[in-house]
Amino acid sequence: MSFDSPIRDLETLLKDIDAGKIQLPDFQRPWKWDVDRIRSLLASIAKGFPVGVVMTLETGSDEVNFAVRPLSGARTSNATPHFLLLDGQQRLTSLYQSLLGQEPVDSCDPRGKVMRGYFYIRIDASLDPDLDMEDDAIFFVKEDRVVRANFDRDVVADFSDMEKEIAAGVFPLNKIFDTSYTRKYSRQFHNSHPDSDNMLDDFFDGPLKQLSEYKVPVIELSNTTKREAVCTVFEKVNTGGVALNVFELLTATFAAGSADFRLNDDWTARKKKIVSLRPVLSGLENTDFLQAISLLASRKRRLNYSGESEKVPGITCKRKDILKLSLDDYLEWADRLTDAFIWAGQFINNQFIFRHQDLPYRTQLVPLAAIRVALGTDADLQGVARLITRWYWSGVLGELYGGAVETRFARDLEEVEAWVRGGNEPGTVAGASFNPDRLLTLRTRNSAAYKGIYALTMRGDVKDWIYNRTINQGSYQDFAIDIHHIFPQKWCATAGIDNALVQSIVNKTPISSSTNRFISAKAPSRYVAELAARAQITAEEIHASIAAHQIEVPHLLTDDFHAFFEDRRHRLLNLIASAMGKPVLTSDLYGRDDFELFDEAELIESGAE
Repeated sequence: MSFDSPIRDLETLLKDIDAGKIQLPDFQRPWKWDVDRIRSLLASIAKGFPVGVVMTLETGSDEVNFAVRPLSGARTSNATPHFLLLDGQQRLTSLYQSLLGQEPVDSCDPRGKVMRGYFYIRIDASLDPDLDMEDDAIFFVKEDRVVRANFDRDVVADFSDMEKEIAAGVFPLNKIFDTSYTRKYSRQFHNSHPDSDNMLDDFFDGPLKQLSEYKVPVIELSNTTKREAVCTVFEKVNTGGVALNVFELLTATFAAGSADFRLNDDWTARKKKIVSLRPVLSGLENTDFLQAISLLASRKRRLNYSGESEKVPGITCKRKDILKLSLDDYLEWADRLTDAFIWAGQFINNQFIFRHQDLPYRTQLVPLAAIRVALGTDADLQGVARLITRWYWSGVLGELYGGAVETRFARDLEEVEAWVRGGNEPGTVAGASFNPDRLLTLRTRNSAAYKGIYALTMRGDVKDWIYNRTINQGSYQDFAIDIHHIFPQKWCATAGIDNALVQSIVNKTPISSSTNRFISAKAPSRYVAELAARAQITAEEIHASIAAHQIEVPHLLTDDFHAFFEDRRHRLLNLIASAMGKPVLTSDLYGRDDFELFDEAELIESGAE
């Protein structure tokens, strides 16, 4: 990546904006600084203070081929830009509208209320060293150039023509580069203020000269800069705004190639469809979709590899590879992938995950959807579904999808597809393990494993203890099911139970908000007895309902927290081992080790759910 770092006249930059020589890549966000912030910027320039570096990108290459638009307020429409503005949009747009544009500055107050008008500078105040340039000299006037008070009934000041400006001793900042205006202003000012003691000359040689001859350092990136570098550079310099991602960059790239296609509009419609059918995927992001597109496009290139070159194309979804996607790549896979994400949402629901906040890893949806496209309807075959389910839970319970996981995505797509066709276990399955001690530290939804175990505890005919309805997608919503303590916190605190154990997922289970309120701070022996009466069922029935939550009821009847905790810990480890399809080395709380072995039929049955 090559670049120059010239010092440019502010006037030249603003006139290049006006002529369309400098424009914005379409991935830039809209502009709107408030009036106070613009006034502060103008004051800094009037005092000769530095206001930061501007960064531009030279146009004229395939790498720099983005849809473009003028800066807000610029008069150009169809000009071809020489440079794209990467950093400095807010500053240069503010300065263009304030100092060169002839239309009112389109701004707002600090609360966001729209304000349109012009900036002025008080000549005498700008020259007074005891006054502040920002607070006392530079001010904003609404677009009719009249200052009013008393609910707009009284006119306080009128700057609607040059004669009135001169009488008030103010100068319009959008005329500083207009030499004919400044000459006329000077003549009339001296005629109107013959005793001004050269005040206007001091103003022209001081604050006005600082503004009109201000220099701006510019970093100019050459048009050989790669798209990935553009994305990285933008992220680094755009610290005051929202970080640019590959989606915005591709939006601009695709728009440059086809004026009829808007990536953002297409994605918005697809996500709306996906979420309307599968609300659990409401957190799905546009970059997730592009990663899956990249996986499938690169997989196709690999499958079509003829062996003519030395390097076999890799399956990939890294940023640099996403930025190489063409519009044709996107359109080839987008429909199938939309259907695959809808399928993935149903798969997630089948794992008893019903809300997006309970989804262990949003990122794991990327390879899951890509796998569905690669396998087609074979993904629904019972044996194949069992393997995909094992892969999914291995990733969740092995906590393998945090951080940068693009390489795992690519490996999973290739290896899971091969696995279901008779190949070896994927690395995600073979390498996943669960440390039993992890149960003691899983206490909040911040952990994917916590969310995963929560979902596992709903497998099978698990019911709420009051409503006695099996927990499924409908009852989960109807009865506000959530994860709550089995031994209540207050009771445990009174009994002196270690809070680390109390907050562990071992002491939590899915029940309705009504059941949780009924339990309150009661001793388990008390609420178990009272639940039967509340639910209007027998003691045996309520015991069976509680036992389905992987709970040994006698431990609740005797209020024996430690016996309950140790027993349920082993039961949860059984669920984990069943979901992952492999034994888990366990130990009791006193350090005695033993291997938990699981019946193969049980593993198969559980994995096929």
